[in-house]
This record gives sequence, structure tokens and C-alpha cells, in this order.
Amino acid sequence: MIIAVASPLFPTSIPNALTQVDTLSEDAAQQGAKIICFPESFIPGYPLADHQLEKATPEQLQAALNSVCEIAAKNAIAIITPMDWYENKLFLNVAQVISAKGEVLGYQTKNQLDPSEDRFWAPGTERRLFEIEGLKFGITICHEGFRYPESVRWAAREGAQVVFHPHLTGSDISGKQITEWGHNRSPYYEKAMMMRAMENTIYFASVGYAMKYQEATSSIIAPDGVCIAHQPYGETGVTVAEIDTQKATGFLAKRFKPELYG
Repeated sequence: MIIAVASPLFPTSIPNALTQVDTLSEDAAQQGAKIICFPESFIPGYPLADHQLEKATPEQLQAALNSVCEIAAKNAIAIITPMDWYENKLFLNVAQVISAKGEVLGYQTKNQLDPSEDRFWAPGTERRLFEIEGLKFGITICHEGFRYPESVRWAAREGAQVVFHPHLTGSDISGKQITEWGHNRSPYYEKAMMMRAMENTIYFASVGYAMKYQEATSSIIAPDGVCIAHQPYGETGVTVAEIDTQKATGFLAKRFKPELYG
């Protein structure tokens, strides 16, 4: 199966985000991808100091989700859309999963918030798997996937062949510009991506924004820890890769013995 990870620019508004979802999803579909994932909180945009965005209303977010469903159906591609969401009086950071027919299959919440995010969102409490055309996958959002490997191991032990990892790392204002994937002087993020795949024997697809000073880029990592595709730093676009699901055995994850850590 061919999967895609998007590297959009930081959205200036919800309509701008939807325009980028439309353009990049069409590009991925034309390259044969069956599913595409966007970065963390892409609608309306992560609450980053670099950018001033108004908090979206429930009605605006529902309308945006409806639009993404139309985009998915138009291009016959499944879309993972990270966004803010209101549920049971809680304000959540989620990743919505939409089928290639435009049906909402559900969402994964961000359960392990970064300490700086406590003032923005309520933490979620559940993990789940999704399936698209026989591909089983989980989702771990930013801080969770980088610092809480249990979130990925759970999915691998439950049968996920790939875990998608929408995130935000970097800035459009200041920082260092990276030119080489996984360089030993770069931040640890890309090494963590490699480990999440390798320690679980699954594919790991990490998805970030195209920013001037990125600390990691959108990447697809094979079960042996090798980066098989990544987006050039600072460039918007789509990265696609054909994955061999038979190699995503979850072998190392399934050898984990939870009884030893009771």
C-alpha cells in the first residue's frame, strides 16, 4: 500500500487549512496513496506563539470536518485530520480519521499532553485502532510519540502495521536550519521516530509542518528503523512511500512482557 504524509505551511485560517488539505490530498491521491496524514492540530492550527489564531467554535470545527469529508470523497483517499474538537464539555486535541468515501470513522485523542499544553486542552483517556483497506493503524500525537513510547507499543501489540504521528516541532521565527535527516547534532526527534518503528517492528509515519526552522521533518520509517522517505526541510508538499505490510509484524512489540512491570 502507498501511504502519504503531508508537510503543509502553518495555516493562516481554517479556510486556508482546508485549501491545503484539498491540494495536498489531491496530490497524494494522484501518486497512488490510499491515506494521507496532516500535522498536529492543523485545523485551526497549533497554538504556537509564532502565529496568532482565534479559538474556533464547535460549529466552525464541525463545518471544517464536513469539508474534509467532501475532499476525501472527491479524491477517493482516506485522510487523517488533526484538529481541535469539543466533546462532552471538553476541549480536545484529536486526529479525525475519514474514509475514502468521506465517512468519519472516529478520532484518536492526545492523551499525554506536554506540560505547556495543560492550559489549552483536556487530555484524552482512550486509545484505539483504525483500518483502511486492510491497513491497521494507530495514531500517537506529537509529545506522546516522542516521549511516551507506550502509546506506540500498545498499537503495535494490538495489530497496527503503521502508527501515524502528527506533530509540530520548530518555528517560523527562530532556530537552526537542518539539512541532513537524523544528523547527530540535530534535536532528538528523528532519532525517536526511528526507535518507535524499530523497537516495535512496524512502520512509523511522522507528520509535521513545513517551517523555516524545523526540528524534524515529515518522515516514513520502516520496521528496521530505516527512513525510507522524508520531505526536504522547509518545503511544503507530500511525501509518499510504498510500504510492505508483511514486514510490519510487530514482532518485538509482541515479545514485551507486561507482567514483569506490575
